[in-house]
Amino acid sequence: MSKAPEPNPHHVSPWKFVAALVVVVGLVWFVSPMLEKKAGKDYARRNDAPKGLGHTPPLPREQPVAAAAANPGDHSWTNGMKWIPGGTFQMGSEEGQPDEKPVHEVTVDGFWMDTHEVTNEEFEKFVKATGYVTIAERKPKQEDFPDAPPEALVPGAIVFTPPPGDVPLHDHMAWWRYVPGANWRHPEGPDSTLQGREKYPVVQVAWFDAMAYAKWAGKRLPTEAEWEFAARGGKARLTYIWGNEKTPDGRWMANIWQGKFPNGNTVQDGHKSQSPVGSYPPNDYGLFDMAGNAWEWTSDWYMPDYYAKSPKQNPQGPQESYDPNEPGVWKRITRGGSYLCTEAYCWGYRPAMRMKTSPDTGLNHTGFRCVRNGPAPTTVK
Repeated sequence: MSKAPEPNPHHVSPWKFVAALVVVVGLVWFVSPMLEKKAGKDYARRNDAPKGLGHTPPLPREQPVAAAAANPGDHSWTNGMKWIPGGTFQMGSEEGQPDEKPVHEVTVDGFWMDTHEVTNEEFEKFVKATGYVTIAERKPKQEDFPDAPPEALVPGAIVFTPPPGDVPLHDHMAWWRYVPGANWRHPEGPDSTLQGREKYPVVQVAWFDAMAYAKWAGKRLPTEAEWEFAARGGKARLTYIWGNEKTPDGRWMANIWQGKFPNGNTVQDGHKSQSPVGSYPPNDYGLFDMAGNAWEWTSDWYMPDYYAKSPKQNPQGPQESYDPNEPGVWKRITRGGSYLCTEAYCWGYRPAMRMKTSPDTGLNHTGFRCVRNGPAPTTVK
């Protein structure tokens, strides 16, 4: 069995990329002092932050989003969802990253989960119904970046951009860049569109955006434990959700990177980036793309040692966050890996793999799916 690659802190705060935008517009900007001021203003609520844990995340001004009205007799909300029966499983991996350990017993109650990641057309319905504006579409505020020239404060998001040559795999800044005009409507930048990608997972959505959608839909984001339980599909201790071989009988089972990362994608599975949801076989619970395609937000804060003290029954995640790679940035857990994942780098398509990202960050490989509490079906769907 393959050994997990060494940890790589390849998800960083968006503020570094906002600062990098100065290079794009040809301006001179002393980045480090600006970031320190930004961290001190946006992240630190020093009287409230847990001692020794750095800073709290920036909290965007919440846009009012009405939740779906509950109707006890209407079960149409289960359309497009699968019942996950709940149960007890061994969470984590002894062969993965340090934060996947120790393997520990967890029990989760039953719940409903979206069959696939939220798609562009589904997210568009939400935006049209509510007028919601995602974080990537909002102009950075001058008060948050007091040293930045006004012309540098433009909306945008972080986009994967393959470097022209070989780069060290620990240098994630070599393939991520802040692109003005990138957002969920234009995942790779203003010249990209959603035409023909209606059934693709929506990306460039921050955790706050995913939460807003879930509230509108009358759902919620899964806990990290719920997500891993559902991904495993009732199978115990397998490396992948489908078994222990990455390509059984030579077949690609998930939309992941093929070739040399980050600039040698051989596209053996036919997909250079995201693929339409449901393009690969579902797991035993009938869930598609629980490995690869797009990372998925969960509700949990990230703590590297949480598993050592996690409750056994329906864990909700820690009440605080700490990432030793970026001590000043609180982060939420993402799961499942994406089309950029490779065994040589993050190996993120394993069900035990944990990733963390600041909740105000959008990237073109990160989306989400929702869950909902509810009674078990009389006939399993």
